[in-house]
Amino acid sequence: MQPVALDSAQLPKAQAGVKGTKAPLPQLLARAISPLRPSPPLRMLGPCPVPVHQRLTRDDGSDSEMKKPDWVIDKERAKRASSAATLWLFGLHAVEDALKNPARHKLRLILTRNAADKLAEAVAASGMEAEISDPRKFAAPLDAQAVHQGAALEVRALDWGDTRSVCAPTGARGLVVMLDRVSDPHNVGAVLRSAEVFGAQAVIATQRHAAPETGALAKTASGALERQPYLRVRNLAEEMEVLKSLGYVILGLDGTGEVTLADGLAQFPPGPIAIVLGAEGPGLRDKTRDTCDLIVRIPAVGDFGSLNVSNAAAVGLYAARMAQGAG
Repeated sequence: MQPVALDSAQLPKAQAGVKGTKAPLPQLLARAISPLRPSPPLRMLGPCPVPVHQRLTRDDGSDSEMKKPDWVIDKERAKRASSAATLWLFGLHAVEDALKNPARHKLRLILTRNAADKLAEAVAASGMEAEISDPRKFAAPLDAQAVHQGAALEVRALDWGDTRSVCAPTGARGLVVMLDRVSDPHNVGAVLRSAEVFGAQAVIATQRHAAPETGALAKTASGALERQPYLRVRNLAEEMEVLKSLGYVILGLDGTGEVTLADGLAQFPPGPIAIVLGAEGPGLRDKTRDTCDLIVRIPAVGDFGSLNVSNAAAVGLYAARMAQGAG
C-alpha cells in the first residue's frame, strides 16, 4: 500500500480558543484519506444467493440439493414406526403380569433394587436381564407423574387378532363390550378388569378417538390387559355387523333408552350379547346408535341419573351374564 501524502490545506486547523491544540490523530486520518480514497460501490456478481435453510428446486419442481436419499427416508420411517409400536408399562402388577405373559414381546426391563427383589420370580421366568436403576434418578423415560413403584418394562403392543376369530361365541356364552370413542385410559383399564371378571370375549374400541394401549391403561387394568383381549378397529359399526353375523344381540347403553337394561335383555332369547357404551357426555354416535338392536338404560333412583362409563360397563356385564343363566 502506497503512503498517502497529506496536503497542509487538508489538515484541520487548531481548535478555536485553545492555543496549540489539534484534532485527534484518527480524525485527522479519516478526514485526510476519505476524500482521496473513496470506497468503490458494491456490485452483485450474479443473482442473490438462496439462504442455505431454504429448499432448492429445479425447474421441473423437484427437489435438488436438499432432498434426502430414499434410503435415509425409509430408515427414518422405520425408526418412527418402531418407536410408535412400543410402549412402557410401569407399576409392580402391570410389569409382573407382562413378564409372565409369553405372548408379550418384551424389550427392556428397568428396576430399582427393591422392585427387583419383589419381582425376582417373574424376572427369572421371563429370562430377561433387568437394568438396576437408582430410584432417585429412575432411568425409564416415563412421565414425571407416573407412579412406577420402581418397575418399568418396554414392550410391543399385543396382537389379539380380528373380531370374528376372537369373539366367536361358545353356545349362548358370548359376551363383548364395545366402546364408542371412550378415550380415558383409566376408564378403559377399569372396563378391561370388569370384562375379565365376567368372562367377556373382548373389549372392542376404535383405532382413533379411543384410548390406546399405554402404561397408564395397563396400570389401571391391574394385569387384565395381558389376559383380556382389547381390539382396536377402524369402524365400530362394521364390527357390530360382524358380531350380528355371529349371532350377537347388540344393546346400546344410554340414559335416553326407552326400556331398562333388564327389560331389554328379556326381549331376546339367551344368546351372545354385546354391550355398547359411549363416551361420557357425547354418548353414542348416531351411526353406532342406529346399528344397535336396542337402546337400553340403567334405571337410576337418585337425581344424578348417570354412571361413570366403567361402572356402567360393570353393571351391563353383570346383567348380561345373569340373562345368559350364569350363576
